[in-house]
Amino acid sequence: MSGKDQSVVSKESLMSTKPGKQIMKQGLFKSKGYKLFTQYKEETENEFPNFADRFARDLLHEIKSDLSPNITQQAFGNEVGSTEIILQSSEINAIKTKLENPDIIKDRVLRILNSNFVKMTFPVFNALFDGSSNYTGTNDPQLRQDIVEGHILAIDLSEPMDRIVDKDEDLEYLDDYKLMNPYILKLARNKISKGGDQVLKEFEVGFKDARIGQYLDEKLKSKPTMITEEEMTLSYKKYRAVMGTAGRNMALAERPLGEIFYLGMARAAEGVGCGNEIEDSIKNGFVKIPSWPLYYTLLSNDVKTGFELTLEKSNLYLQDARLALKLLPKEFSHTEFLEFLFLTVEHYNQYWYNQLQKANKWSEFESKLPK
Repeated sequence: MSGKDQSVVSKESLMSTKPGKQIMKQGLFKSKGYKLFTQYKEETENEFPNFADRFARDLLHEIKSDLSPNITQQAFGNEVGSTEIILQSSEINAIKTKLENPDIIKDRVLRILNSNFVKMTFPVFNALFDGSSNYTGTNDPQLRQDIVEGHILAIDLSEPMDRIVDKDEDLEYLDDYKLMNPYILKLARNKISKGGDQVLKEFEVGFKDARIGQYLDEKLKSKPTMITEEEMTLSYKKYRAVMGTAGRNMALAERPLGEIFYLGMARAAEGVGCGNEIEDSIKNGFVKIPSWPLYYTLLSNDVKTGFELTLEKSNLYLQDARLALKLLPKEFSHTEFLEFLFLTVEHYNQYWYNQLQKANKWSEFESKLPK
């Protein structure tokens, strides 16, 4: 709802779905959920330029002060298990010299920050951290900034990594991103570590799980007609590990809130994943590989059924996310914010499903199915 594509939240778009109409109703009557959501959205819009400046400045410092960038690249490649996303040693110096220009590094940072995932997530993390702080009776603005921004940086790292692997945008900047990636991860770790050993440990486990999901996602591209339900569920670790872990750490990894946040954020992220697959299929002109629409289409031998069941799947994920709301303590201050958030996710998925119906690309999708 705070992303790049504002057509999703236009009055006309909101009126086109049942959850969208509920969003408009809450806006009209200024419900607590709506007011909290607006408050955090506005805070993010106001603070985002300062965050981007800090990010660019810190990244420039890390790049300039690294005396052994080749070792840094190799270590990152080993950690994420891929040589595809790092530079050859002969390429490093020229790219490093280029990125030591403050204007150029700022440009690259703004490019990868121009992401729905980042823009939609910032207000959510701030709200979760505040809800947890209110519950525990603590207040530490600097820790809030470090933990929230650390996880936003970790999420932002997925942007250049995805672009390098998919080669579907920013082709002229992919080598720059390869150099930047290890330093982005280092900055994220530095900030997240301010929450203590357990918070950092949770992040490391989540980061590893996300890579497992991403690796499987890449592997499934080579056998699209043989994908199993278990493999699809495992590949969705790329969503639930990132958002679930971040949710847990907004409560500084302390139970019960940490576990409840994990459940709500992990399942909501998987729900958004279904919507992403529908949106990407429309924009690409073929059923995304791998994806739930492809899995269900190939089993039912019907493209329409494949997407219909994907929308149902997204609603199942959201049902699970809403279970988390019932687990929150009665005195929790941000329950209505989360209720409103899940409503926006439901609208997003329904909106793209409606767009799919209008696009009427069934025969095109059918013709491009993997054989």
